[in-house]
Amino acid sequence: IELVNEKLEKITDFDYRLYESNTRNILKYLDKLNNRNLYKIEWDEESESEIYLAENDYLIEILKKSDNFISADFKKIEFDKNISTLSVNIDGNEKLETQILINTENKNIPIDKCFFINESNIFHDNIIYAIQEIGEEFYKINLFQTNILDHEVEKYLCILFSYFENLNVNYKDYKQKEGEIVSTTPVMIIEEIDTENSLHLRILESITGFEPDFISDYKINKLISVNDLEKTVNVSEIRATNVTECINDIEKSLNKYKKSLDELKNYYIEENNFVIEENLARELIQNDLISLLSKYTVFGSEKLKYYNIKVVNPQLKLAVSFGIDFFEGDASLNIEGQVFSIFEAIELYNKNSYIPLSDGTKGIINKSYIDKLKRIFKKKKNGVKISFFDLPLVEELIDEKINDESFKNYREIFMGFNNLKESEVKISKIKATLRDYQIQGYKWLKYLYDNNLGGCLADDMGLGKTIQTLALLSSVYPKEKLSSIIVVPKSLLFNWESEINKFTPHLSYYMYYGNDRDLDLAQTKSIIITTYAVLRNEIEKFKDIQFNTVILDESQNIKNIQTQSAKSVMLLDAKHRFALSGTPIENNLGELYSLFRFLNPTMFGSVEDFNSNYINPMQRENNKEVVEELRKKIYPFILRRLKKDVLKDLPEKVEQSLIVEMSREQALLYEKRRQFYQETIREQVNESGIEKTQFFIFQAINELRQITSIPESKSDGKILSPKREALIENIIDVVANDHKVLVFVNYLDAIDYITSDLEKNGIEYLTMSGATKDRQELVNKFQNNPKYKVFVMTLKTGGVGLNLTAADYVFIYEPWWNKSAENQAIDRSHRMGQDKTVFSYKLITKGTIEEKILKLQEKKLELFDSIISSDDASIKSFTKDDIDYIFG
Repeated sequence: IELVNEKLEKITDFDYRLYESNTRNILKYLDKLNNRNLYKIEWDEESESEIYLAENDYLIEILKKSDNFISADFKKIEFDKNISTLSVNIDGNEKLETQILINTENKNIPIDKCFFINESNIFHDNIIYAIQEIGEEFYKINLFQTNILDHEVEKYLCILFSYFENLNVNYKDYKQKEGEIVSTTPVMIIEEIDTENSLHLRILESITGFEPDFISDYKINKLISVNDLEKTVNVSEIRATNVTECINDIEKSLNKYKKSLDELKNYYIEENNFVIEENLARELIQNDLISLLSKYTVFGSEKLKYYNIKVVNPQLKLAVSFGIDFFEGDASLNIEGQVFSIFEAIELYNKNSYIPLSDGTKGIINKSYIDKLKRIFKKKKNGVKISFFDLPLVEELIDEKINDESFKNYREIFMGFNNLKESEVKISKIKATLRDYQIQGYKWLKYLYDNNLGGCLADDMGLGKTIQTLALLSSVYPKEKLSSIIVVPKSLLFNWESEINKFTPHLSYYMYYGNDRDLDLAQTKSIIITTYAVLRNEIEKFKDIQFNTVILDESQNIKNIQTQSAKSVMLLDAKHRFALSGTPIENNLGELYSLFRFLNPTMFGSVEDFNSNYINPMQRENNKEVVEELRKKIYPFILRRLKKDVLKDLPEKVEQSLIVEMSREQALLYEKRRQFYQETIREQVNESGIEKTQFFIFQAINELRQITSIPESKSDGKILSPKREALIENIIDVVANDHKVLVFVNYLDAIDYITSDLEKNGIEYLTMSGATKDRQELVNKFQNNPKYKVFVMTLKTGGVGLNLTAADYVFIYEPWWNKSAENQAIDRSHRMGQDKTVFSYKLITKGTIEEKILKLQEKKLELFDSIISSDDASIKSFTKDDIDYIFG
């Protein structure tokens, strides 16, 4: 910081008392600092009088108020008013590139383009940005812009987060979560047996899943674990465990054996390192190592052959045949020529932490191998049983292929998944041309169906889960006599009806919903469509019916196995089971268990088995082997395609309608007002003619539109809009898959209600209306700041002049009378610079003026354009037939 005149000449002689207010304060501080510098001894004479903002950061607050704070090129230095954050972006395939960014409200700035003033202020392009403090070693952060390998992500992040605070991670589409506190555990590392046969032993604190010395070598205090199943990056505090107890245990044993040996036999300890002479080491290893193994993790035990300890690799032998739902038979382990039954070996290991061999050797088996055996093999009275779903895991454990014919057949089922892409398929009876990935989805569904296996189609929203499912049902009916049941949220009920009528009109169906439900009549149809609520309330009737197929749409509705919805669908009797969901796992792996408990009930056993076999090792121990095992187990039965994966198959823009039914209270209000306007308009037209009735017609249309979309505004908040429920459900789904969303509304009240729903669900949003100033600033925030997921705006405000290509999903909450106005709004996202397909959804309330307007758009486009103008929606001309149609 220098004081200069208008010619940028340095001023050293000044009197701060000649100035006023903030300038006086600044000069007073500078004067004090200059006087202080007179008494400083510097090796560099030039730096004697220099004042650094980094050393005097209290100046920042008063400099903010000055108009005379400039850079060397005479440009005023500005201060950003917001608190910015730092994030690390990790991108690429096997070789990943990491980039540190400042996330401001309007843009993201690479850290290598900036200059750090201190740990909480950054200078870039004549602007000082305040950031959340990142720690005292802020000057090292540029070192973390580097390339790493895919398997090094967790290590990289552990080191990064241990050095710096208040960071965010952008990795794939994973969410960053705060994890539970993780405690280190003491580990013993057998380093070597030296040339004098002395044992070198080191004691460290460690974390499962990392090299034993990782924590101590890098001074790690934060554990970052990447969960590929839950798609989360978990940030946990590490609580250090004192290794003193482990050191004391070893010393206690050594001192005990030292007394019985020659006095010269000794051990040495420096910090956490032991050097133990041969005879003393032999006593420790042969007598106490196994008890230490049961208490502490030991690394390097393969170096202990000298002490009659041997690391062994068992060979698994199987003789099984297929029973009911399980393979059954005998399983044994061959360990160094000795044969043990599976459960005998497990019992010996549990008791001793090793397997005693006949030659006196103590066989050490990798604990993860024993744990895998426990997960796979279940005890029977005479032998073992193995789930069909564990066959791929079993094959990884055995050296010789099992020759049982039934085992071969089921092995071929798993192999068949790999050949689906090349398989020939004929899709008939569906009025649509399926895209390549949809054909692949149909093949996968049909393969599961033919092999009596359940699966979850987990495509991104808009990729056509419904049409792929209808293609499957078209291959089954009308030949199949048993009905299939599709269970959906209420908000999707009529969308299924619409899709069936559009794509598979030959399929008979029954909407089991509403007051006049007839289950006997429903069973005469190929497909029964009902809601989770109806199924839950009438499960006593449904559980006694045998269905061909049960399909759950938005299957996250059964994510909690304890809910009545989840318990109800489990009771359905069906030969085939499928689930559809854009977000099969929203929060935790317990949801995965509930899903597969429905799809393939024998896959995981009880919820207690699932917790002990998978949840606990993954969450408490960060066990990557178990994560990979679970991933392999479910992989064939979840088909997930993200939008970005199938872009080459998609058109530039996809438009769909979502049909929503009114609530009973809403329907009563709507019908009351419709009848009133129908009668009143008819009377006025007869008396005064259509020309003089136009304003009243427009008023009528406007009020009915409000009742269809935001009945809250016409009922003092007493009637809630089902449209809002449908909208927020879809937004949650889309945002969970890391997409950005535009929502266009016509009425300002709708903005308030929709944003209230977003707040309740923790979704960050922006809004814009006609009264909004600084529109470009809001656009920049939405385009550049990853935290803002939804932009809610009035259609007229957002319809012109804005570039919002960060969004690839558009929801038109209240359909616009003029198609070109809707297109203008959609094109805020679908325009130059958009590299993704834009999905546009129009929410239509069934049985209302909205549905009729939609039909007018489709059938009478020219007439419609002549009736309503694109700019002010004023009515130009109506015939009596038009009025009867709209208000009838």
